[in-house]
Amino acid sequence: MIRILAAALAACLALVGCGQSSTGDSSSASPASTPTQATPAQAPLSGTINVYAAASLTKTFTELGDRLMAEHPDLDVQFVFAGSADLVAQLQAGAPGDVFASADERNMTKATDAKLVVGEPTPFVTNHLTIVVVPGNPHGVASLADLANPDLKVVVCAPQVPCGGATQQVAELAGVTLTPVSEENSVSSVLTKVTAGEADAGLVYRTDAKGAGDKVSVVDFPEADQVTNVYQIALLADAQNPEAAQAFIDLVASSEGQQVMREAGFNTTQG
Repeated sequence: MIRILAAALAACLALVGCGQSSTGDSSSASPASTPTQATPAQAPLSGTINVYAAASLTKTFTELGDRLMAEHPDLDVQFVFAGSADLVAQLQAGAPGDVFASADERNMTKATDAKLVVGEPTPFVTNHLTIVVVPGNPHGVASLADLANPDLKVVVCAPQVPCGGATQQVAELAGVTLTPVSEENSVSSVLTKVTAGEADAGLVYRTDAKGAGDKVSVVDFPEADQVTNVYQIALLADAQNPEAAQAFIDLVASSEGQQVMREAGFNTTQG
């Protein structure tokens, strides 16, 4: 059974830097080359792997972890889901892990520079922002500029996490100054604020908005298409179960894994 570990975030926030997104058309920031076909392992995998993954990957990675464990009953896949910057801070502080998946290139670069990962990180999907509002959109939000309304309670991601870096970029492109009532450490926290009625609107990834279903109304805006978050995954240098960790990475990049990501709303290299 997957056990989603609690992410110890508070102690790490002071350590983290800013997230980064790629600016430009999404076609210019595509993931890696064509994903490989999923292939069965030569021998059954066993033991435990700890996967540190961006909060926006919670649903898809949990599903892929279930599939890998179904194929290898003696394998236990555990996850830590949080903002990418917080995950890097935890790994730098010595948290044990086997795989790191970041929602942007900047935080993966931080992990690489700190020699936390081995090999070349693999880009596997991209994502863009959208606006979520309470169901029915009672405040009539129609554009990013509408979020500058001082009467609206707006929540966004903190600048150091990937969704926060993307928020800063789209706001600059639109010439909009946002004054959020809170800055959250993960995109899932932004979404929760809106679905719980604690905020009128928030900026989240399109995949998170899709996953929320009728709990929110969605307002797309053109500037979002100009800022692309490129997700990357890598094997951690101190992995205790590198064979199983690599099998999970291979599954994410496989045709099977890419299909799961695509169904969740991510952009992939396959049609």
